[in-house]
Amino acid sequence: MSKITRRGFTLAAVAGMALTAACGNGVNSTGAQKIDARVDQTLNYLYNNYPGSVDLADKSAGMLVMPVVTEAGFGFGAGYGRGALQIDGVTVDYYSATSGSVGFQIGASQSAHVLFFMTEAALNDFRRSSGWAAGADVKYAVIDQGQNLAADTNTLTAPVYAVIFGQAGLHVGATLEGVKYTRIIP
Repeated sequence: MSKITRRGFTLAAVAGMALTAACGNGVNSTGAQKIDARVDQTLNYLYNNYPGSVDLADKSAGMLVMPVVTEAGFGFGAGYGRGALQIDGVTVDYYSATSGSVGFQIGASQSAHVLFFMTEAALNDFRRSSGWAAGADVKYAVIDQGQNLAADTNTLTAPVYAVIFGQAGLHVGATLEGVKYTRIIP
């Protein structure tokens, strides 16, 4: 019968933690493939259900697609999601979206959103920043009660348009105020 020593237990624990850490190191990781698959599904859903978004995408310099952003709050709130930046239909970078809030709130929800960068300058500002926060320069292309995308692409003047859709859950409000986007390596 073998006897487990503290030294043996410690070595086994350290080895187990190292193996666990190695699983998420990006070498042979499928993180990017999962994000890409979710981005493709999200864009298919958006284009099929809101045809006006196709024109918005065609006129944009690039788009950040966040397939699933989960938010939850009970007094304090937080949100997180991962997505991809596409230029001309090709993924060029991966990003996370994080948010935090304080106030009267309770509930949880999930939604998808796409940021359409309508100018090269807006796209370049986003890509150069170490952590870009959605603010006053974001205009919302709202989905109306008839499930149509309310954005007149002939008169677009904002540098960034956001479309939030696929909302599920019981967390009231759909805004990107306070969401911070950071480049990641999946």
